[in-house]
Amino acid sequence: MGDGPVKLKSDFLDVEISAQGAEMVALRDREGRDLLWNGDPAFWTGRAPLLFPIVGRLPNDQLLHEGAVYPMAQHGFARRRAFTIEEATEREARLALHADDETLKQYPFQFSLTVTYTLVEATLTVAVEVANTGDVELPASVGFHPAVRWPLPYGGTRADHRLVFEKAEVEAIHRPIGGLLSRETEANPAIDAILEPSDALFERDALIFLGLRSHHVRFGVPGEPGLEIAFPDMPDLGLWSKPGAPFLCIEPWAGYASPEGGPSEFTEKPGLSLIAPGAAKRFAMAIRWLPDVGRLIGPHEAAV
Repeated sequence: MGDGPVKLKSDFLDVEISAQGAEMVALRDREGRDLLWNGDPAFWTGRAPLLFPIVGRLPNDQLLHEGAVYPMAQHGFARRRAFTIEEATEREARLALHADDETLKQYPFQFSLTVTYTLVEATLTVAVEVANTGDVELPASVGFHPAVRWPLPYGGTRADHRLVFEKAEVEAIHRPIGGLLSRETEANPAIDAILEPSDALFERDALIFLGLRSHHVRFGVPGEPGLEIAFPDMPDLGLWSKPGAPFLCIEPWAGYASPEGGPSEFTEKPGLSLIAPGAAKRFAMAIRWLPDVGRLIGPHEAAV
């Protein structure tokens, strides 16, 4: 199928996907305007990495299981592995990664990971299926990490952009502390479901929302085109940028970093999905291009 990225195309969006990490590396509207970060190393080389089998970090970057220690870097190894392209058409791509000798050195479990990208009109769906191919319970987390342009290419400054939750989110949020989930919390910065992203918000790293009520967020300048990111299967959300960086990572998660002072045994880590032998679990995110993100005045206001 060639060495270059897999390309999907509709009347609304163009998408490029790399076999490396099964990562989306380009997302453009019908006019060819970039909606996804380009991986400029001056800020961050990622674009939309897939997080598996952990989200965030483990204590000392080590997975402890049944008395053995396995090195495991932040967000796991999937983003650093070459996937096999199993299918590639103009509207769908399927890529796969399976447990092997290298993964077993970091993660002592048998698994099969399948990532399917499907483009239908203005909506790109990314579905991840984690299958347990072993004979013991499979503990895993999955996360998405798309970095969208901030500002988007539709006018308005970074300060004009808004992130709007489907529903009001009032629960206190966490921050990463040395990569782990903070014990302490702070007030939710979303007011009436609207968050105003700013450099100041990210001076102390990411914002971590656990157990969201919302199943989608919208991002853009009120009255201009923008993006909706939906995550029906993902209960948690990370938001991350670097001060001054022209991207905002909107990250649906099923799982999160090890809590400060949490259990050392990996299978007892909070936030894991536990998949029975022979079973599989699906996780999905959808990115939809919107011709108008609406007036964005609150959770009960219909989009224009």
